[in-house]
Parts: sequence; C-alpha cells; structure tokens
Amino acid sequence: MDLSPLISFLGPRPRLAIVGAGGKSSLLFRLARLYGRALLTNSAHLFIEQTHLADRCLTVTAPADVPEQVGAGLTLLTGPIEDARGRALGLDEACLERVLALAERLDLPLLIEADGSRCLPLKAPAAHEPPIPPWVDAVAVVVGLSALGRPLDGATVYRPEDFAALSGLALGELVTPEALARLLTHPQGGLKNIPTGVRCFAFLNQADHPAVREQAAELARLLLPVFDAVAVASLHGTIGPEEAQLHALYAPTAGVLLAAGESRRLGRPKQLVEWQGQPLVRRAAQTALQAGLDPVVVVTGAFAAEVQAALEGLPVQVVFNPNWAAGQSASLRTGLETLPERTQAALFLLADQPYLTPELIQALTHRHAETQAAIVAPRAGGRRANPVLFGRCAFPELLALQGDAGGRQIIDRYPVEYVDWPDDRILLDVDTPDDLREIRGGG
Repeated sequence: MDLSPLISFLGPRPRLAIVGAGGKSSLLFRLARLYGRALLTNSAHLFIEQTHLADRCLTVTAPADVPEQVGAGLTLLTGPIEDARGRALGLDEACLERVLALAERLDLPLLIEADGSRCLPLKAPAAHEPPIPPWVDAVAVVVGLSALGRPLDGATVYRPEDFAALSGLALGELVTPEALARLLTHPQGGLKNIPTGVRCFAFLNQADHPAVREQAAELARLLLPVFDAVAVASLHGTIGPEEAQLHALYAPTAGVLLAAGESRRLGRPKQLVEWQGQPLVRRAAQTALQAGLDPVVVVTGAFAAEVQAALEGLPVQVVFNPNWAAGQSASLRTGLETLPERTQAALFLLADQPYLTPELIQALTHRHAETQAAIVAPRAGGRRANPVLFGRCAFPELLALQGDAGGRQIIDRYPVEYVDWPDDRILLDVDTPDDLREIRGGG
C-alpha cells in the first residue's frame, strides 16, 4: 500500500517534525505530495539538491521574509544557502514561528525536517539535536533498516560512540532490532526533545526484503508501548509514488475480553471452568497478554467477584458492566469506553476459547497492520471464528450496538480480511455441557 494511511494517522493539517536518519527527506516530500498543497521548512541543514523537489523554494533570512501567501503545490521555506557546503541552513525560532503563523492562516499542513544525518541509515543526536519546534503536534522518528546486521561504526551510524552509549552495543558489534529499540525509546535517543503529549511514530525505512520486514515486525512490538504507531516502509529516492511502499502500519491494539455472561445453557459460570489447571478466563487473559495486546480489559458482569479473583496477579484492567443482562453489546460498549485514546484497534476475545493462541492473535494484528482493514477475523474449515479485530473506524458503530448479537451486527457492513488458520479447534467454545465434554476430551 502507499503512504496514505499515515495521512489518516496525522490528520489533515499536521505540524509534523521529521527526525532521525535513513530517509527523512524522502518521507518529507512524499507525505507533502500526498497532501497536495503544503508548507515545508527545515530547522536543521537541508541539501541544496533536495530543495528542487518542491514546487518553489523561498529563502528566509528574517521573519519578514516569510510571504503572506503561497501558490499551489509545495512551498519550501529554507534558511540561507551555504554554497561552499551545498546546504540550506535551518530557520531560527523566530522565522519558524512566522512560518507556523502562515500555515495557520492558510490552513495548510506544515512539515519540518528537524535533523541531519549525513545520509547514513542511523544516528545518535548530539547535545543540540534535534531542533524540534515546541509547537509541533506530531513527530516522525526515522531509521534505516539497512543498518541491521552491520557493524556499529562510522560507515553505518552518524556519531557511533553516542549510539553505542545509548543502545548498549559496543563499537564494532552488529546492529540488532533490540539495540535499535533501546536507542529509539531512550530519552536521549529517539525520544529526545519531543514535546510532551504529541503524536509520535517510528518510521522504519529500507524494509526492502521479507527477512528485514520480519525483523521490523519484532521491532514494532518492542516500540509500541512507547510510540503511537510504527510504520514499516521502503522509500527509494524522494519522488515517484511507484517507488514508495508502506508494508505495514502497526498501532496500539487492545484486547477486550468479554466475561460478563451468566452461562445459562451451561448451568455454571463458563469463565471459571477449569481447563488444563486454570480457569478459562485466566487462560484467555494470559493469551492476550502474551500476544502483546495492550491494554487487556476484562469486562465482568455476572459472577464479577469470582471472575476478578480468577484474574488475580495478572496485569489486566477489570471493568464491571452493570448492564450485562442487556446482552453482549453492552459489554462491547463498556470495554470500548475504557480504552485509551491512543488505541487504534481492538480485538474482542471470548472467555471460553481454550484453543486460542498468542500466535493467532499476532497473525490477526499483523494482517491488520499490513492491510488497515476495518475488520480482521480468523477462518478455520471455511467458517469465520473468534476473536475478531475491529479498527478504530468501526468503533462508533460498535458503540451504537444494542442487544445480544454483539459485533456480528456490523461485520457484514465492511469487507472482512480473513486469516486462514489451520487448527479448526479455534471454532470450539463452551456453551453447553456437551461442548465442555468435547473440549475436555480433546484437551
């Protein structure tokens, strides 16, 4: 897919700073082209040849040089040109404030290159870097994945000694996803100078081969507790949409474990049925946690005290649904209303699926990252199964549901992206005594 999901993430009029190494300028101009009309500027040096990628480039030496109006397409506002070094200087604070005022007046997106890396795939910031304006509302931290598996030295990393100190690697050691995660999540590394409260995403560029994309998926898992999204992409050059590919966009995905029912057909609380030495609800919660869902919210209703006791010691959030008798839709709403604003998708789990695995959950979240589908579901033996993942675009309809049908009421309104799963035991759940006997016989 192209980079347009990033536009949905950023919104129509972002004030975006791009920092790091390994494709900042490519990302700057490609995103700007997707917006169509935009202001671009730099608070760090920009190579002169890159200035020609805008439709017009205006030199700003003082705030008064910022124009009152700009034309269609991309307008780049840079500092004075250093002809000897082939660079356009970055704007100072006063000039940047005037550019911001222009963007506000014209209601245009504003994209800022706010770092330098000497064309290397990785860097560690110096004491004065990165120069991120305090008023931005989003930051992209770029890294080049071509550095993975290469030695930590000056041919791979700008300021390798500082990178070593922040990542825990020694000079000469091979760069690993774990070392990159330590660098990117360090307050003096990838998070340096990012204003509090802004949306922040990691942009993992140069994911040109399947093996690298597998490493990027693992890196995304390590970054998501800190970043609001992780993009995995391949950008070649700075223009040409056919040369830009977004392989996946990972975002915080919550698990909502529905455990509020009274199990009338079974005759006892199925959430508390023992299977392989533990209650089914505890097993489901542990599976969600092992798969990396965050947060994991358990919605209780009938037998709330007993269910909560069965979850003791697990890092889950238990929320009581006082209207549990009104049907599953009330529990869906209770779970959704509990999720933090940064949540971009939710996986709804049932408490009585003993054959659910972390691998299946990860396959669902990975497919969502690759496709950005509104609904992703497993399929076994030609039949749709649970759990089902809903993207944030479907949340309003989920919140409007009534009755006991739950998410099934809206699944038919969207194209469903299916993950075919080889183990049809995921179709088994515990509704009746016969179901329980079948599961115990196979467990």
